[in-house]
Amino acid sequence: MQNLKCKMQNEKLKRLKKKKIGVLMGGTSAEREISLKTGKAILQALKRKGLKAIPIDVGKDITERLLGEKIDLAFIALHGRGGEDGTVQGLLELLRIPYTGSGVLASALALNKIQAKKVFKFHRLPVPRFQVLKKGQGLRVKGRGFSLPLVIKPAREGSTIGLSIIHNKRDIRKAMEKAFRYDGEIILEEYIEGKEVTVGIVGDEALPVIEIRPKDAFYTYEAKYIKGLTDFVIPAPLPKRAYSQVQRIALAAYHALGCRHFARVDIVMNKKNKPYLLEVNTIPGMTATSLLPQAAAKRGIGFDDLVLKILELTL
Repeated sequence: MQNLKCKMQNEKLKRLKKKKIGVLMGGTSAEREISLKTGKAILQALKRKGLKAIPIDVGKDITERLLGEKIDLAFIALHGRGGEDGTVQGLLELLRIPYTGSGVLASALALNKIQAKKVFKFHRLPVPRFQVLKKGQGLRVKGRGFSLPLVIKPAREGSTIGLSIIHNKRDIRKAMEKAFRYDGEIILEEYIEGKEVTVGIVGDEALPVIEIRPKDAFYTYEAKYIKGLTDFVIPAPLPKRAYSQVQRIALAAYHALGCRHFARVDIVMNKKNKPYLLEVNTIPGMTATSLLPQAAAKRGIGFDDLVLKILELTL
């Protein structure tokens, strides 16, 4: 059985070595810097595997670049709008270039936290109470159950960009203005105090759960990408039943949105170990401090093999 598995993997590698792979990185979103780091790490991994891979910095000329380079496969290493929201995926569909990660609809749904929450609620998956606010509307919290602290964030950004945790009413207006700088729709959400955990998914397998322990007040943009600002515990120290439940909910969220190939699902556990879905990242970071590679390593999958495995799923 093991020999058969190795033979199949070798056959896939042979097929990939015949193809020209474009690593799409950079882009124009607020996450351009981290996308470049992700893309460079992926590019180096593919080259170490002996594959013909080239970097493609995504800009306004992306259509001409793709046509000119004549790539056979695209490894998407873009984060945020213009790369993780289904737009580049749609372009690749039109050009008939196979690509890594989720398709157009799943990508668009996952990046738009409002629409993703609606899908999760339809599938009876647990999400924090939330309210949608549009630019130009006054602040009016509807219904009961909202009390300080609160989370205010843009509907379509990642890496905690534009996010604020509010402990005082006088800070609400400033937090709204900050979030509205990134999107015309923002989310006001109840703050769930507890452990933040994340579940990486490759193919249809949930990887070991990671607990995120930021040394700052919360998991900021800097804490995500600067070594030493956050501690990661793998596997997360959860009761056995809660651990399994987190993995099941992560996979359910992944399938509810229609994701494929790989993703990372963020969840917060309250003090009673009840899980609440936060979001699904369809193109999670792939840097030295990124969570998906850490979870894969715990599973015994090295970084280069993880990158190759994701690429193989396009076949």
